[in-house]
Amino acid sequence: MPYWVYILTNRPNGVLYVGVTNDLVRRAHEHREGLYPGFTKRHGLKMLVHYEEYADVRDAIWREKRLKTWNRAWKVRLILQDNPEWCDLYEDLAR
Repeated sequence: MPYWVYILTNRPNGVLYVGVTNDLVRRAHEHREGLYPGFTKRHGLKMLVHYEEYADVRDAIWREKRLKTWNRAWKVRLILQDNPEWCDLYEDLAR
């Protein structure tokens, strides 16, 4: 079973959120629909702008915790490496 570390935002260069899940499509959909109260719903974080796949849940959790310690500039650079236009990657996943 794959595990995913992901970054959401509300707009290019907006608020960032790092999370981990075992079902990226489902979790991104839940964020988009605002199904659960919390930080992502409060800030309107619906755009999936980065994700990474891991085979082992421990690796995914380690990476999530590591990314959460990064400063904003490092996270932005990570996003820009693979997604310089800040496209919503959910559209490709949900097909």
